[in-house]
Amino acid sequence: MKTHHLILGLVPALALAACGGNETTTANTTTTDNISAMDVPADANIADNMAMGDAALSPAQKFANDVGASDYYEIEAGKLAQEKAQAQGLKDFGKMMVEHHTASTDKLKAAGAKASPAITPNPALTTEQEANLAALRSADGAAFDAAYKTQQVAAHEKALAAVKDYAATGDVPELKKFAGDAEKIVQAHLKKIKSL
Repeated sequence: MKTHHLILGLVPALALAACGGNETTTANTTTTDNISAMDVPADANIADNMAMGDAALSPAQKFANDVGASDYYEIEAGKLAQEKAQAQGLKDFGKMMVEHHTASTDKLKAAGAKASPAITPNPALTTEQEANLAALRSADGAAFDAAYKTQQVAAHEKALAAVKDYAATGDVPELKKFAGDAEKIVQAHLKKIKSL
């Protein structure tokens, strides 16, 4: 199918090239290269893009992206817990995660909007977060409860370290305040999940 589309895309380019339209030929060569790049396994492209993207990001943008992704993961995992957990405590915790992390995302966006220049979170999940959600989707019963609790402890420990670090060393005052406020909430979440 890709070859068919590639051929259809090259026909106009070849016709224009015959008439001296070298610029279009160059543009199509780039398109052909991009199509070839899409044949690379998706995981390799994502990993490369994330590595290159993180290097170019400001610390404030990276923090906003990381917190946005953490919130998104917590919301999705919380929805699964409400649906699949056996223990009522985990169902209730999942509901709280959806509510609190939805509020956290709203506060993060508001803090980023007040920054100069404005910072908009890009909440792309990490490979680990994607794998964790996939594991939760495929688990049932006691296995789900165990996986959810284990993931939540680890995720909240990472989130706590991230907000503590940014609250202490961050360079955007609005996000530093957000991080300081979030620290107390994340600490409470961690204490709660460990007690279940």
